[in-house]
Amino acid sequence: MDVPLWLWIAVLGVILLMLAIDLFAHRKAHVIGVREAAVWSIIWVTLGIAFGGYIWWEYGAELGQQYYAGYLIEKSLAVDNVFVWAIIFAFFGVPREFQHRVLFLGVIGALVFRAIFIALGAVLIDQFSWILYVFAAFLLYTGYVMIRKRNEHMDVANSKILKLFTRFVPMTDAYHGQKFLIRKAGVIVATPLLAVLVLVEVTDIIFAVDSIPAIFGVTSEPFIVFTANAFAILGLRAMYFLLADLMHRFVYLKLGLAFVLIWVGIKMLLLDFYKIQTSVSLGVVALIITISIVTSLRATRGEGRHAVEVENAPPFRTATEAELAEAQPLFRRRRPQRAVATAPMSPVQGDEPHDPDAVTEHSARDSS
Repeated sequence: MDVPLWLWIAVLGVILLMLAIDLFAHRKAHVIGVREAAVWSIIWVTLGIAFGGYIWWEYGAELGQQYYAGYLIEKSLAVDNVFVWAIIFAFFGVPREFQHRVLFLGVIGALVFRAIFIALGAVLIDQFSWILYVFAAFLLYTGYVMIRKRNEHMDVANSKILKLFTRFVPMTDAYHGQKFLIRKAGVIVATPLLAVLVLVEVTDIIFAVDSIPAIFGVTSEPFIVFTANAFAILGLRAMYFLLADLMHRFVYLKLGLAFVLIWVGIKMLLLDFYKIQTSVSLGVVALIITISIVTSLRATRGEGRHAVEVENAPPFRTATEAELAEAQPLFRRRRPQRAVATAPMSPVQGDEPHDPDAVTEHSARDSS
């Protein structure tokens, strides 16, 4: 696949433009409702599908199908990531109006880290073709673990990352708006929002370790791997606000994701023996995800939306007006020191300036 430099620049430009539009649209902290989340989800999904259409038209059906297969895999695995975010937010009691900023910065971090992982994976595959078998074994193992632990959820209270963070970073128990750091009694301390951001970033890195090898199982083109990841990730914030309160209804989704990873792992193991067509792989992935979603919704029919609940969550709170007023500026400006001119003290009492002639005259009168 011959990708000109201008296309890379154009894709990055579109990503930055959409991020800027999203940031401008949510520049003020507010609660994002289901309707707003649905509109943004449609926008992001339409953008991702449209770009796949461009790949299909410009580079042919095979690469177009590879893009859609990779996009579907990344989008499906991202749903599990969204549910982990819901648990983290519930544990910290993050006010809904502050959640978008955390996810916005989290998505930017995810794009950066995944770009690094994709570049590293492409280099490894180019230098060591046998690394695909390692990826395949890893996907099979990950799928098995997901099946075995399909009913388990992230235990934020016992997270090693959170324990390390609270051990080395002083943190207040109160949210100060959308601030991640504040100065309190002259000391810079973190707000709970910074701990949330750290956990969101770390969990996305962990999920990337699963998803990047999975997408390399359907395409070896770095451009397709990156764009499929990017357009799938860009819609994660809207997907969170759309699905977070429905987490309890997707009871079989993790099972379906596990079978997707196992399927891709099997496909990678058979590369040198039998090449499964991309259209078949795309159809299998779509079928697995569809079955897991439909059966989940049927099994939980009649259940409405409700927020995720976490037991034994610490009592994080919103800062009072007095606490907000007491918070000092994070970055203090140093005032320039004024130069103070000091005149030499005169031996003559009083405030008159030092005059050598006057001193001499005064001494002569005393001696006489």
